[in-house]
Amino acid sequence: MHGRNRYADVQGSACGRTGRPAHTLSVCLALAAAMFASPGSAQFTGRVSVVDGDSLDMSGVQIRIFGIDAPESAQTCRAGGRRWRCGAQASRALTRRIAGRAVACVSKDRDRYGRIVAVCRAGRVDLGAWMVANGWALAYRRHSKAYTHEERAARNERRGVWRGRFMAPWEWRRVQRRAAAGKRAAGCRIKGNIGARGARIYHVPGGRSYDRTRINTARGERWFCTESEARRAGWRRARR
Repeated sequence: MHGRNRYADVQGSACGRTGRPAHTLSVCLALAAAMFASPGSAQFTGRVSVVDGDSLDMSGVQIRIFGIDAPESAQTCRAGGRRWRCGAQASRALTRRIAGRAVACVSKDRDRYGRIVAVCRAGRVDLGAWMVANGWALAYRRHSKAYTHEERAARNERRGVWRGRFMAPWEWRRVQRRAAAGKRAAGCRIKGNIGARGARIYHVPGGRSYDRTRINTARGERWFCTESEARRAGWRRARR
């Protein structure tokens, strides 16, 4: 009975109970089934929004693209002696490639955050392969070597992040986690949150959303000691 209730909860979320546009019943059922299916056994198709360069949202269900790791939303890279927002650019590249079309995915696994890990295609294009081949993501060798050929080609052609210097996304997240631990130890309490569309908003103690806001440093979210520090980093204060 407990498992059946969890299935119903996921099905309700997939069908737009979170306020997102409702999908057809078949898509809702496929998404809910994918949350509990064994790896490789669930297929689902639907419209998506891009969370970042390797993550999608399909009717409230989070999907992590298999075999790749893209720069995080807040991550910057360096080229021509200047810093540029490679994480934001990777997200935009993926959004343009999908161009509002339905995306077809086959589940492979679940990650530690509960997201479906899947191979996803827009038309005939493998989105993971396309992102790596164009230099907007790296082959995530820790989990798969599926896209190492595409990565070599992108590096040789100096595409995307390969046109300059950058930190591998997994290394960048490690640095962010260490920095966050230091901030917490120092008593810094301002929460720098990144919304689903990339909006960077900070919450101060006592704010309406402060208590329910969770900081995920793996996404580039962070702690701040002062509001001026948050503003300098590009965050804006929550309106409530």
